[in-house]
Amino acid sequence: MNIFSRYAPFIQDYIYRSGWKALRAVQNAAGDAIFNTDSNVLISASTASGKTEAAFFPILTLLHENPSSSVGVLYIAPLKALINDQFSRLGEICEEEGISVTKWHGDASETGKRKLLRKPSGILQITPESLESLLINKHMEIPHLFGDLRFIVIDEIHSLLRGDRGLQTFSLIERLSRTADCDPRRIGLSATIGNLDEAGHFLSAGSRRSTVIPRFDGGKEIWKLSIEHFFVTSPQADEGRKEILETLSPEPPTDIAPSAADPAYGYIFEHTRGHKCLIFTNSREECEAVCQALRQYCEARHEKDRFLIHHGNLSASYRESAEEEMKDDDSFMSVCATATLELGIDIGRLERAFQLDAPFTVSALLQRLGRTGRRGNPAEMHLVMREEHPEPRAMLGAMIPWYLIQAIALIQLYAEERFVEPPRAGRLPYSLLYHQTMSTLASSGEMTPRELASRVLSLSPFAGITQDDYRTLLLHLIETDHINRTENGGLIVGLTGERIVNSYHFYAVFKENVEYSVRSGSEELGTIVKPPPVNDKIAIAGRVWIVDEVDHKRRIVYCTLVKGNIPAYFGDVPGDIHTHILEKMYSVLSEERIYPYLMQHAAYRLLDARDSFRKSGIKDRPLIHLGGNMWALFPWLGTYAFLALERFLKLRCGERLSLKGLNPSRPYYMEFTMKASEEEFYEIITEEAEKDFDPLELVYPDEVPVFEKYDEFVPPALVRKGFALGVLDIEGMKERISEWNS
Repeated sequence: MNIFSRYAPFIQDYIYRSGWKALRAVQNAAGDAIFNTDSNVLISASTASGKTEAAFFPILTLLHENPSSSVGVLYIAPLKALINDQFSRLGEICEEEGISVTKWHGDASETGKRKLLRKPSGILQITPESLESLLINKHMEIPHLFGDLRFIVIDEIHSLLRGDRGLQTFSLIERLSRTADCDPRRIGLSATIGNLDEAGHFLSAGSRRSTVIPRFDGGKEIWKLSIEHFFVTSPQADEGRKEILETLSPEPPTDIAPSAADPAYGYIFEHTRGHKCLIFTNSREECEAVCQALRQYCEARHEKDRFLIHHGNLSASYRESAEEEMKDDDSFMSVCATATLELGIDIGRLERAFQLDAPFTVSALLQRLGRTGRRGNPAEMHLVMREEHPEPRAMLGAMIPWYLIQAIALIQLYAEERFVEPPRAGRLPYSLLYHQTMSTLASSGEMTPRELASRVLSLSPFAGITQDDYRTLLLHLIETDHINRTENGGLIVGLTGERIVNSYHFYAVFKENVEYSVRSGSEELGTIVKPPPVNDKIAIAGRVWIVDEVDHKRRIVYCTLVKGNIPAYFGDVPGDIHTHILEKMYSVLSEERIYPYLMQHAAYRLLDARDSFRKSGIKDRPLIHLGGNMWALFPWLGTYAFLALERFLKLRCGERLSLKGLNPSRPYYMEFTMKASEEEFYEIITEEAEKDFDPLELVYPDEVPVFEKYDEFVPPALVRKGFALGVLDIEGMKERISEWNS
């Protein structure tokens, strides 16, 4: 089939105007699946491969041939920045044909929203949280808005495969389809999906359609990668920095950071000058720290500031300014960013990406690398590892540069196996169950318990939750005034529940800290948690500010810009690392080869780590005697299997092992004292693992392990059950123990 000839004339004209010489493989394959089947479609192709056009060209053609009497396409994206970017791209395609494109999120104009409500048509772009709000607050409008909905496009679907936010999104899709009595096809887009079949099953859950996954030759991927390692303590760090500059360039660079600079930050400073770059960090705190430092280096060198900042706690004006600067091909500014710029917004001709320390997932590495390499250039990333010099009396675990080994493992896993983290299955999402129960009641009004259970438990994310569990939840919510019984025996939202549901924070299922808005005069800077007292300093927007006033009632911090350098704090962000990554880290330490992308110091540090790895005996056995009654265990398990093992040792084996003081460095190793011998350790843990014990035994007595956002409103018994059966990877832990005994 000639896909181009099948496109609507206005699509063909757009392609001609854009100077395309041919369609790409993904566009031909996706067009065939969308035009010639009635199935859901999962489109997986590398970043900047044309996935958006691959999906929308045939979708818009079908809408052109048979216009929808309501919104025809619902486009769901995980970030407002992605919606803003796609709004411009789709608007250009649709403008001449008169197909409306409306964005609907907290920063979008009310004018466009009102116009859509009056006359629904075209494409509606929305985040999961805004879709939740729409279903609650515009419930009566849903049939009018979506009665003839044809397609739901879910962009960056990989970001929704491993947590409550993804389950929320698919719950909302099912609720919308039922309320509007429509049966839209789902189109999933991503550059980083590991198991396509599992992701396809996830995409179709709760729909009456199967998923087609177009197969095609995506061409050869070319990467320019480097990893360098720095000790950040003086004086060795400064000497190391001079050595690496000599190694990288026989001519001294003109943009040398101040001599007292943090060597890792200095390396980034030197290699971003004259280039447009993204500098990725794993936390907002680190993002603020590196931006502060780089701006100070500019000041010390009497250079114009060439660094911007972008993360989720900044105001919309700061984020959008950085996004616009990135789209300017003539700009040589660099942006310090978190995952907010990881996903697929078009940021123009980006030359390089830097990653400070290793990301947690292969998916994140690929997404961040994929920000570069557009318009025919190879993707380019420089990973920069920072490490404190181990103390002279440091224990064995502290002698391994874990971030360096993790970075190598992520690269090798994809290069050798094309491994990307699969969807996370088998969870019992009680927090989301509370959320969708309250959302359903808030949107629909009074319902009988039977009707409410029928509406909520039939949603695909709750397939593993029993009627008895749901009855337990409802009785608890009635007791706590989140839900009230009416005289007729129906259920409505209670007074306590109304305070939760009526807050805009309710629409999100990811955890949020209590945040204070930060302002300097009329300028909105962003938000922070735990504001300091008046006259103390805070860090935000890559600068330091002194607190003039804290309005706790309105949660506003007023401040003034000052000079200085202090750490920022935005709340904890845990990392979820897959077991296969830890296993690959073991392989990296075990083998002999030096990887071609390692720079001089990284290669030397790897050799040193391998020497410690072999001499200490970690290569041959997981349990290492540190002296006296002190031991270290290196299990090579991912986050949730490691957590299960930690609890298993304490609660199931602790007494028999005389184990005390277990100190985990998740998920790399744990240290503890015990009086048992090495042989007794393996014998005891094997015996205990082979017993048919209840997973709830790995929850401490009277513990209520609040793990997800709304767990605090769920009956403690269900929170414990959800944690034990849906969070802890007990099977993965048992499998590893059985390997030790074989």
